[in-house]
Amino acid sequence: MASHIVGYPRMGPKRELKFALESFWDKKSTAEELEKVAADLRADIWKQMSSAGIKYIPSNTFSYYDQVLDTIAMLGAVPPRYNWTGAEIGFDTYFSMARGNASVPAMEMTKWFDTNYHFIVPELGPDVKFTYASHKAVNEYKEAKALGVETVPVLVGPFTFLSLSKPAKGVDKTFPKLSLLDKILPVYKEVIADLKAAGASTIQFDEPVLVMDLESHQLEAFVKAYSELESSLAGFHVIVETYFADVPEEAYKVLTSLKAVSGFGFDLVRGTKTLDLIKAGFPAGKFLYAGVVDGRNIWANDLAGSLTTLKELEGIVGKDKLVVSSSCSLLHTAVDLVNEPKLDKEIKSWLAFAAQKVVEVNALAKALAGQKDEEFFSANAAAQASRKSSPRVTNEAVQKAAAALRGSDHRRATNVSARLEAQQKKLSLPLLPTTTIGSFPQTLELRRVRREYKAKKITEEEYITAIKAEIKKVVDLQEDLDIDVLVHGEPERNDMVEYFGEQLSGFAFTANGWVQSYGSRCVKPPIIYGDVSRPKPMTVFWSTAAQSMTKRPMKGMLTGPVTILNWSFVRNDQPRFETCYQIALAIKDEVEDLEKAGITVIQIDEAALREGLPLRKAEHAFYLDWAVHSFRITNVGVEDTTQIHTHMCYSNFNDIIQSIIDMDADVITIENSRSDEKLLSVFREGVKYGAGIGPGVYDIHSPRIPSTEEIADRVKKMLAVLDTNILWVNPDCGLKTRKYTEVKPALQHMVVAAKLIRAELASAK
Repeated sequence: MASHIVGYPRMGPKRELKFALESFWDKKSTAEELEKVAADLRADIWKQMSSAGIKYIPSNTFSYYDQVLDTIAMLGAVPPRYNWTGAEIGFDTYFSMARGNASVPAMEMTKWFDTNYHFIVPELGPDVKFTYASHKAVNEYKEAKALGVETVPVLVGPFTFLSLSKPAKGVDKTFPKLSLLDKILPVYKEVIADLKAAGASTIQFDEPVLVMDLESHQLEAFVKAYSELESSLAGFHVIVETYFADVPEEAYKVLTSLKAVSGFGFDLVRGTKTLDLIKAGFPAGKFLYAGVVDGRNIWANDLAGSLTTLKELEGIVGKDKLVVSSSCSLLHTAVDLVNEPKLDKEIKSWLAFAAQKVVEVNALAKALAGQKDEEFFSANAAAQASRKSSPRVTNEAVQKAAAALRGSDHRRATNVSARLEAQQKKLSLPLLPTTTIGSFPQTLELRRVRREYKAKKITEEEYITAIKAEIKKVVDLQEDLDIDVLVHGEPERNDMVEYFGEQLSGFAFTANGWVQSYGSRCVKPPIIYGDVSRPKPMTVFWSTAAQSMTKRPMKGMLTGPVTILNWSFVRNDQPRFETCYQIALAIKDEVEDLEKAGITVIQIDEAALREGLPLRKAEHAFYLDWAVHSFRITNVGVEDTTQIHTHMCYSNFNDIIQSIIDMDADVITIENSRSDEKLLSVFREGVKYGAGIGPGVYDIHSPRIPSTEEIADRVKKMLAVLDTNILWVNPDCGLKTRKYTEVKPALQHMVVAAKLIRAELASAK
């Protein structure tokens, strides 16, 4: 019985690639040194999977930024502004597309389906000339082969690549992206021929777009793509992999009828209805890659339950045609539990990170082949039973409080326009008020202070003194820049979700449970294992300390319940909405304590609300109902004069704008600049928005510093569709990943731009 892994984490067990990338970007190391770190990590990954007994080991899933950008490079689909000359794409062009450079901005970045991983969005049009410009796929295959490891080269499929792209600037929005299939397939054929010449016998195409709601013309384009590739794929064992949700019935029929494809991969964790389709009919002679081990979460697999499912599938597809697989790439999980010596032993027994999931996949494959490891299965069963019966998981008072929420929609009593009027009387803000999103640069010195405090190398008093000094520096800078509504810069926080999770019950934390978000950006999601409550105030001390340093409004900074949920590894033994309501009640307590302490502006970030939207439209309404309700629960009890802000970043918001309005926040700041101001189009189309809104005026994920004129131009575009009395001026997102040498001039230009336009508006009266 064979085993298969869809993909694997690439950052390294202790973020080795992250540090190598940042050293290279800072010009502290060479390209050769970066490539050496990457090669060592790849070798370790391949050898680990080979040693574990995995038959189908992926290659070309390693990336310096993301796999869609790798595909852009492979196809030579470089936007003209990067002045690419047509040679093999190197780091300069590659990272300019990802991060921008001194003269041009980066390409748009958005979320990879409903995950916290990001990808660079291809910019395409009828005039794009595709050419085979990156040989990464074949080079990695050869690299693994030289190490004695046979791998399966993985490509983002042509259908998914085009479906995830957008029309380039100047191209009509209605441009049919799938019409470019005829132009990109010749490049795919060249790549396939290269892989065949190198000795590859199996190839995997990732086509996750197949789990979305698709129209007949889209499915026809999908069939056309693989029919066109059929002759090139002759002699290959071809896998088409889907993941993250059920495959709709029509897409399932189309996919499983493809002649060129030998095996089909399905996510049977998040796509349980796909099981019914398989049972109703699976093509004879084809392979089923059964994704029964969860690639999106960190809970140990219920091996006995999975084995039962696999045996049922074996009876349908045949013993020699069933392959045990991860549900999706393990990129979305932490790397290895071995790196967690301090994690609570009981909780640790409930978990499986990527390295452990590889072992689970192989153990299931061996059990199906009659080589069941009884000891391993017995230990797994004991851990499953321990988790179900542990008193640490359940808090009856919390469950009762969450259950009591039903029956009310938790709306503030006064409408937003009346609240804004009351708030303005209290805050006396100018037109186009300026603010930032929350965090300021996390310097090496600041990280050292937090690290030493955690290691008990400095006292609590020394820690508080150091953090207050950092807050004072940030407050003074904002006052010098003449920003209107201030933030304290979050120097006490390494991560916006981890910080709150550490102070809430029902959460566990790792030392090295890092997961890649994009590029070198890694997050360490907390683990929600039980019912959630707030034992004591979490932010009041720091917020009141910061407010005491200025007469200007100081935001209290919180992370919202939906974002905490979506950016955590969430318990899978109760519905997600129940966990979210519990978190909402904890944040509500914090909001009310901040208000009592005199904080008049409170920001409750919901950066990940759009990210959690289910992939199928039929499931949208239910999710948005409980997600938006959870946000409203957090602030339903505050006075009209307390201004509630929220923030959202790096997603497509236009399709949920009514739900954003329904959140009933007083002010929303939202990513706008990197996505070519796509957000503004919804207001051009007639959507009326009466609350305060701050579409971002510059991209903080690029080191590029925008000019005053550029920012002023963006603000003018906003004023063409938004009223002057509701518009705020702010960056796209928090500033923690930037340097002060970038932040100071960018914010200075932002404030000057706001003042220039205020003056223009005043003179026009």
